[in-house]
Amino acid sequence: MSATGSRIRRLDERIVNRIAAGEVVERPASVVKELVENAIDAGARTVEVTIRAGGKSEILVTDDGHGLARDDLVLALERHATSKLSDEQLVEISTLGFRGEALPSIAAVSRMTLTSRRPQDDTAWRLIVTGGNALRPEPSAGITGTRVEIRDLFFNTPARLKFMRSDRREQEIIAETLKRLALAHPEIGFVLRSEGRDVAYHHHPELDPSAARKIRIVSVMGRDFEENALDVLGERDGVRLEGLIGLPTHSRRDSRLQFLFVNGRPVQDMLLRGALRAAYSDLLFHDRQPLAALYLTLPAHAVDVNVHPAKSEVRFRDAAQVRGLIVGALKRALAEHGHRSARTSSFADLGSSLAPMGGLSRGHTGPMRGGLATGLAEAAVRFAAPGPQSANGNLAIGAPMVRLAAQANCAELAGHPLGAAVAQLHQTYILAQTADAIILVDQHAAHERIVYERMKAELQAGGVRRQLLLLPEVVELEAEDRVHILERADELSDLGLGLESFGADAVLVRETPAILGQTEIKRLVHDLASDFACLEISLSLKERLEQVVATMACHGSVRAGRSLSIAEMNALLRQIETTPFAGQCNHGRPTYIEVRKHDLDQLFARR
Repeated sequence: MSATGSRIRRLDERIVNRIAAGEVVERPASVVKELVENAIDAGARTVEVTIRAGGKSEILVTDDGHGLARDDLVLALERHATSKLSDEQLVEISTLGFRGEALPSIAAVSRMTLTSRRPQDDTAWRLIVTGGNALRPEPSAGITGTRVEIRDLFFNTPARLKFMRSDRREQEIIAETLKRLALAHPEIGFVLRSEGRDVAYHHHPELDPSAARKIRIVSVMGRDFEENALDVLGERDGVRLEGLIGLPTHSRRDSRLQFLFVNGRPVQDMLLRGALRAAYSDLLFHDRQPLAALYLTLPAHAVDVNVHPAKSEVRFRDAAQVRGLIVGALKRALAEHGHRSARTSSFADLGSSLAPMGGLSRGHTGPMRGGLATGLAEAAVRFAAPGPQSANGNLAIGAPMVRLAAQANCAELAGHPLGAAVAQLHQTYILAQTADAIILVDQHAAHERIVYERMKAELQAGGVRRQLLLLPEVVELEAEDRVHILERADELSDLGLGLESFGADAVLVRETPAILGQTEIKRLVHDLASDFACLEISLSLKERLEQVVATMACHGSVRAGRSLSIAEMNALLRQIETTPFAGQCNHGRPTYIEVRKHDLDQLFARR
């Protein structure tokens, strides 16, 4: 306590800057982010970043922006001094930076040399700062733009250095930071130099913005993404969404290739990530993540970027509108290209591309008793006959393990997207041939998607058609499962499954969805009861419709191990071609794989 009895004292300005630096300058990547954003706000067309020792020893950022005047160099080092904020109510923020914290915070924990020149000036000016203490500006040689040199980061806060990762890891984080900024601004060229290694993101001023953006996305996400990507475009009430998303079958186990931008600002926003995930809700398995580069543009007053010092989080004035636009635009893009599946360039790539899927559930693969669900026999008959083809009916079971198609049939059907069936392999896969490729189809996965989409369509049209069982089936259940299933009886009735209580330990099933055909009712009821045990009590079936319908569809699909005739296989191929999202099953697994003839020729050294 002081002589006056006061317990509170004003902190020294240098201590204040060091405390502020703890929020703004978390690691070397934070320095790179703030300096590159300053360069972007300065109108730079090219930005170069050079680092040593993961940015801990040296960070050099050079740009060709509009530069700073002599007096502005000194003012730029004062806290909360900025040229970017014209709206004092923080409503119209159109620049990446606006707080006026970055430069003084960085200068407080490093040795900084700031050199800048405006186009109209005869000379550049240089300012040297050590731990927040600045010398007087002095004339210097320099081209138009700004050069910021940071040495010995955190030299006066050694405790912070102890929390840094290895040089290599810090370098990786810097590269990721610059990658996101490069994706956000394809109109600017970026170069990262580190320990003799250069990474360049070239800009193409001769191209229109959309084409330049696509080139930048491909340069970051790879050619494989380009071959398996869909264009996204949506607009509603002044909010515009553009970008590229990956096919559901071209997914990953992590979200590192999800890039989201709001008004040119890279963000890590839970609302946007949730909307992205919702759009793929019934197309991906639970542990898979979609690939995406999405750009959201909206009026500055409709989004609040003053949420976090790192400016990586935002809040929307109308969050529901933004979420609805994203989900709607993505679902529309996925629906328009639902027949596409991820491509592979060779059999070697085929094996590696499917390797990550190895742990996914393949549903029930055992043989099914009785007739097939939405079978294909009648469809096969109509398919073989002249006139329009249909896709309804019951499937008759063929016997041979491998069935071969006639050459004339192949020639006639090769013009279809999935071509003509040539053979059935291991009673599980359909081999088809097109004019320039071969197609491998997982018969169960493909038919599962077909049944699923039909059930959803029937439900939206007013209710799933049902069939009355000649002999109702009694299904014995554990007490807890019986409670779960009976609690949902009314909702299950809307889905075509009619059941009621039967004694103290069973339920009686009187009706089943017609589309499922002769399914294994006991297994279906047991699986549904297991699903319900995992659902929150407060959720209705309609709120978790995809999960319940997917379970039913799995039971109504052609199983692996079923022999199909050539006509039946062709009928299934035609159904796949006209079914939304047919490139993947309800669990996110691919339903078919395409291998081009060109790749086969390369594989066998024919070209």
